[in-house]
Amino acid sequence: MWRLAGRPRRPGLGLGFRAASTGAMTCRAVVLPRFGGPEVLEVRPSVEVPNLKPQEVLVRARAVSINPLDLRMRSGYGRSIFEPLLPLILGRDISGEVAAFGSSVSSLTVGQEVFGALHPTAVRGTYADYAILSEDELTLKPPSVTHVEASAIPFAALTAWRALKSTARISEGQRLLVLGGGGAVGLAAIQLSVAAGCGVSTTCGSKSIDRVLEAGAEQAVDYTAEDTELAIKGQFDAVLDTIGVPETERIGINFLKKGGHYMTLQGEAASVADRYGLAIGLPTATAILLKKQIQYRYSHGIEYWWTYMRADAEGLDEIRRLSEAGKLKIPVEKTFPITKVREAHEVKDRRLVPGKVVLEFD
Repeated sequence: MWRLAGRPRRPGLGLGFRAASTGAMTCRAVVLPRFGGPEVLEVRPSVEVPNLKPQEVLVRARAVSINPLDLRMRSGYGRSIFEPLLPLILGRDISGEVAAFGSSVSSLTVGQEVFGALHPTAVRGTYADYAILSEDELTLKPPSVTHVEASAIPFAALTAWRALKSTARISEGQRLLVLGGGGAVGLAAIQLSVAAGCGVSTTCGSKSIDRVLEAGAEQAVDYTAEDTELAIKGQFDAVLDTIGVPETERIGINFLKKGGHYMTLQGEAASVADRYGLAIGLPTATAILLKKQIQYRYSHGIEYWWTYMRADAEGLDEIRRLSEAGKLKIPVEKTFPITKVREAHEVKDRRLVPGKVVLEFD
């Protein structure tokens, strides 16, 4: 049973739902029926809204941001997991209002403005008028932050949070190197580290130099114009590699102190599973990771990790507090109405808009 406006009942049609002939509630959503380019995305007017589980919250979307994962999933990344589940709804970030909630939800109520992010493997994403997230995947949106601004923050910030706080366990006075600091995860990592009292150096393209310095980086190296290995000074307690190619891996590991943590966003689990299938691919990926961990532990005395986003109530709460204080911002470069989702994916595919793109709902 769902609770809506304090009463146990199903959601009412007045909230923008439609009743299908089966009696199920439906809403508009962007559906991925098959893998491919932006042209495969379909805006469907009537997609079923599942019943809420006790710990789940129904969110009326006001804005959702486009993440690199959305583009990769649309193109077939993770097909070993997702292909049997097609059609999918893409999207991870969301900002909106609570429309209904399950019987076990205690921290939220109908009408509150919230923002949050789904796990990377969620099948029913946020590109829909109504999205479903668990209670611990949401937090209250600060009044000073718009829905568009809020929707750009949680997935990137939680990805950075897991690497820095759960894996490397950074603390005041330590030094962090972010390879590729101009993107959303890199910017979030810089701001989270500065808030924790850490010193941060980063690499980025020339167009991002001012942005990363404004975010709090002590040193910003333009990797297109400078020799990164000569320009960066000192050693670091942790390296977050948002690029994850062999060259950045080598550079990052060589800049680490003994006992430091190298963390890459480009883990091989999904790609290896896609290549060999889940049954063979996941054990193979685990073996690859273990081999690298042992290799670098003995050759360099450092810890090596693949890092992914996951829900973290503590992390989301700090992200909310920092956002409210103006200490955590992910700039939004362009917005599109949800009906123009193909055009939005097209500009990201062609790299016409390097910064964050957000889809808005009327």
